[in-house]
Amino acid sequence: MTDNENAPALRARNLFKIFGKRTQDAVERLRSGTPRDELDPGTTAAVIDASFEVRRGEIFVVMGLSGSGKSTLIRMLNGLLETTSGEIEVGGDEITGVTPSRLRAIRRDRVSMVFQHFALLPHRTVVANVAYPLELRGTSSAERMAKAEEVLDMVGLAGWGDKLPSELSGGMQQRVGIARALAADTDILLMDEAFSALDPLIRREMQEQLLELQRKLRKTIVFITHDLNEAMFLGDRIAVMRDGRIVQIGTPEDILTDPANDYVEQFVQDVDRARVLTAGNVMERPRPVVTESGGPRRALREMRDAYSSAAYVVDRDRRLLGIVNDRDAMKQIRKGDNTLTPILKPVPQSVSRDDVLMDLFVPSVESQLPLAVTDEQGHLVGIIPRITLLAALGPGPSATEEMTLPVPPLSSAEIDEVLGETATAAGDAHAAVLNDATEGEVR
Repeated sequence: MTDNENAPALRARNLFKIFGKRTQDAVERLRSGTPRDELDPGTTAAVIDASFEVRRGEIFVVMGLSGSGKSTLIRMLNGLLETTSGEIEVGGDEITGVTPSRLRAIRRDRVSMVFQHFALLPHRTVVANVAYPLELRGTSSAERMAKAEEVLDMVGLAGWGDKLPSELSGGMQQRVGIARALAADTDILLMDEAFSALDPLIRREMQEQLLELQRKLRKTIVFITHDLNEAMFLGDRIAVMRDGRIVQIGTPEDILTDPANDYVEQFVQDVDRARVLTAGNVMERPRPVVTESGGPRRALREMRDAYSSAAYVVDRDRRLLGIVNDRDAMKQIRKGDNTLTPILKPVPQSVSRDDVLMDLFVPSVESQLPLAVTDEQGHLVGIIPRITLLAALGPGPSATEEMTLPVPPLSSAEIDEVLGETATAAGDAHAAVLNDATEGEVR
């Protein structure tokens, strides 16, 4: 693999963009600590000392309020605005300071852009708009039209190719803009407030479609937005800008749970956490867990130690097989049967570690046990008690509190009796308290 293939998809080093006179002097003053608002009159620092890398195949979101410098930054990334100072690399190749013809070639072949207000050619049909980047490359008419039709189908606009942009809704026009960028087949897509002009419902639909396309195509996307919920929903990583500077870069979880300063903390306080945090963010160590070969005695001990009425059963590779409850395990012991298979029950609910909390409420309510979290191979990687799910959304009970189960667990005394074990003095005292609390319900 070459150095360029090992390089990030995009790299920015110490970028400055100054508008006005004596721009290099302004850069030096900013580097020495002069505040942005103390520069000479008529001099505006739009981007100040911005450095970051965008990994191949990720959605990197740059977000901030109006005037934060995010739109200026994205125009620097494809050379629409010349940098005042700093360096930009695309796939390891420097694009700052190159000749105009070289810059045009990079924009044509390696970087596409989707604009906020669509920027479609009004006199061209939808399919001709999508095919336009290929036309600029000199691709044959038949080939570019075939590619355009293929991409239109991908974005849900099959059959609309012969319409004019004016005949389409705003959401459909933005799909054409995305299709045009995809038809260019560049490594990098720059999206500048691409969905902000759309109605909320259409906007959400477009966000979901972008993620679906990304799962299939694995493009490198730099997405600009002022909407934090949109940033959290789309971004693999997020760069937060304020007054021309990047103040924090991190995953949505990093930004939400560990804000770098008061500004970011205030920014994220109204975020819909249920749409950002995932099962993997809040899951706890799975317990009680027993292997299928462990037998009912081992299962009953694990349940006793965890004060639970059921245990998860896994195979040797920790793939989740099902659950057993304490009463069925006790019956197996009394029958003299040392296997768990006859009493194994299906797991009521299991979820993926990537599922957002919003999608876990219904499964959690319907399940009598904490939700089991499994990976792609079905391995048990964690559990989410209902109280943990609620605590993750804001102030409330501790996430480690015991979840109340519909059927109380057997008392320690009952379990010890069946296992033929003698509790310690401390254990006897605890068993007596637990037995007093549960005897009337269990008997």
